[in-house]
Amino acid sequence: MNSKTVVLLGVFLVIVPLATQVPAALPASVDGQPLPTLAPMLQRTTPAVVNISTVSQEETRLNPLLQDPFFRRFFDIPEQPRRRQTQSLGSGVIVDAGSGYILTNHHVIERADEITVTLRDGRHFSARLIGDDPESDIAVVQIQAERLDALPLADSDQLQVGDFVVAIGNPFGLGQTVTSGIISALGRSGLGIEGYEDFIQTDASINPGNSGGALVNLRGELVGINTAILAPGGGNVGIGFAIPINMAKQIMQQLVDYGAVSRGRLGITAQDLTPELAAALDIDTTQATVIAHVEPGSPAERADLAVGDIIVSINNKPVSSSADVRNQVGLLRVGSTVDLGVLRNGRHRTVKVVLEAPEAARLEGKRVHPRLAGATFSELQGDMPEHRRTRGVRVSEVEPGSAAWRAGLREGDIILSANRQPADSLRAFRQAVEDKRQLLLNLQRGSGAMFVLIQ
Repeated sequence: MNSKTVVLLGVFLVIVPLATQVPAALPASVDGQPLPTLAPMLQRTTPAVVNISTVSQEETRLNPLLQDPFFRRFFDIPEQPRRRQTQSLGSGVIVDAGSGYILTNHHVIERADEITVTLRDGRHFSARLIGDDPESDIAVVQIQAERLDALPLADSDQLQVGDFVVAIGNPFGLGQTVTSGIISALGRSGLGIEGYEDFIQTDASINPGNSGGALVNLRGELVGINTAILAPGGGNVGIGFAIPINMAKQIMQQLVDYGAVSRGRLGITAQDLTPELAAALDIDTTQATVIAHVEPGSPAERADLAVGDIIVSINNKPVSSSADVRNQVGLLRVGSTVDLGVLRNGRHRTVKVVLEAPEAARLEGKRVHPRLAGATFSELQGDMPEHRRTRGVRVSEVEPGSAAWRAGLREGDIILSANRQPADSLRAFRQAVEDKRQLLLNLQRGSGAMFVLIQ
């Protein structure tokens, strides 16, 4: 049985002679009042929600033996890589009818070679990718079409828990489907779904294929882009997540203007305030965040920010957690000026910081040493629980059969030191291995540790 299981319910028809059949129907009104219905609102909004289908070509991974040139020549194996075609389905929302801009999720169009948009009226259009941002899971595609309907955008900062919402999308490829519910929570983060998380949580049913679809209020205004569900048993359990439209709108503007998101770097590590920590710092609120680390040479250090400073606002918008700092700064481009409201020794001050370009987050091994070719290294994500006490460089990818593979490196290894020098950043790792005749790496693999000597 495939993943889409259809259960047919038996219907028994009993014919009663001489009886008049009257179709069952709801009354048009009760006590003179019309029955409530979402139909008029949905008639206006559903034409703006589209189906998105993609086609992509993927290379199939070969056995490491088949990647050995000598082995291939000996057995006369063709050189061309094996490829297979994959397809995926998702949803999107027209937000600019004049320009044909459609908001969707990055994971809906990721690695797509062809993107096709199908409108509610059945028309099909080939779409062009304007830009996408994996960190926020937002993408913008464009179609050239007439007679388009766009959804008006709400102010998602005004949402409240308990507001009624409706999810519209194309789950399981069934076609456009509407579900309803309420907003269950706001500001959900730390789920590990995306790099920047500030989710709206809803119990409106969201299923595979709904990704990129619309979450609207009862006025038919777009409040969020449906993106994920929490499904411990593999099905919908009433916990769905949507990206607030205010966040999606800011990301979309950068994608339309520049084709990509260029996030600025502040250069701090922020920590949430617990009641105990707030008491120790002599402040009477936990609705703020404390600076736990200031990176040397960063914009924060040049602006005279210090460990122990309490951040209470960013650009006059209140801050309640470290996730707020990450999300608000993550929506700003390189060169933006940020006004931080800071408490230091009980006194409030405003600090202006100009965001700079972040340091490279990934490093290809072949760029620093020929024996590391085939490996890609990345900074550890300090907000992940397993990395909070570890300082090192992660081996994020290793191509089977490559020089790095033959040297013993494997995906997921964490390099703690190189040639007896701490490898606590990509820059430090590069300085320790570049132009060296041999490499002595101390690495962590799972719960164990080892030295690897590469000569």
